[in-house]
Amino acid sequence: MQSVLGTLFPPQCINCGEPATEDFGLCGPCWRDTPFIGGLVCDQCGMPLPGEDEGRPEYCDDCLMLARPWERGRAALLYKDNGRKLVLALKHGDRLDLVRPASAWLLRAAAPILKQDMLVVPVPLHWTRLFRRRYNQSALLSHAIAKAARFDHCPDLLIRRRKTASQDGRNRDERFANVSGAMRMHPRRAGRVMGRDVLLVDDVMTSGATLSAAADACLAGGANTVSTLVLARVAKDA
Repeated sequence: MQSVLGTLFPPQCINCGEPATEDFGLCGPCWRDTPFIGGLVCDQCGMPLPGEDEGRPEYCDDCLMLARPWERGRAALLYKDNGRKLVLALKHGDRLDLVRPASAWLLRAAAPILKQDMLVVPVPLHWTRLFRRRYNQSALLSHAIAKAARFDHCPDLLIRRRKTASQDGRNRDERFANVSGAMRMHPRRAGRVMGRDVLLVDDVMTSGATLSAAADACLAGGANTVSTLVLARVAKDA
C-alpha cells in the first residue's frame, strides 16, 4: 500500500513543490539554499560565529554586552532567504505541515543544550492575536519537540498579560521596553515549573527581548534554569 501511495503521490518539496526524496522534506536545490545554522555558534543565542568549534562556549557581541536571563540557546536557521520564507509560511500562511520538518531541525540544533526531564514551554501570544491567527506557531513547535524528545510540555505555562505592539521597526531598546512585564506565570501552572529546567521555544529571535520577558517570568515562577530554542535567528549581516 505504501508503495502504491508513493507512486500515486510522490514526495514533494515543502518549499517549492518539486519532487523530493522523502515526505515533508526539501528537494536538493532548496536544501542547499536554506540557511541552516551549523558549526561554531554563540552558546546563548545560536548566532553563527567565525572560526572552528573547539568545544568551549563562545559568545556573540550582543550576548557579551547584554545580561541574558537564560542560560543557553540555539537556532535552527538564519532568518533570510528560504529560512524567512518557511517561517512566514508557518506563521502567517497556515502551513501547519511545516511543523513536522521544522521540529526535526530544531531538535537537531538543540542537542547540545538539552537536559534530562526538561519542561518545554512556548512563548505565548496575547489572546486577541491568537483569536485572529487561530493557532500559536510556537506552541505547535514546542508540542512536536516535547513529543519527539519525550519531555513534559506545558503550552499555557505563560500568559501575555497585556497586548503589545508589533516589534517590527523598533530598535533594540524599544523592543525591550515594548515587552517589559508583558508576561506572567499562569496562576494554575506554577507547580509545573518549580525547580525544573525549562526549554523555551519561539519562532524567531531578533534582539531577544521577547525571550527575555518569557524567561524572566519562568525564573520568577521558580524555574531552575531556562534555555531557549528558536526556529530562526535574525543576523545583523544576513
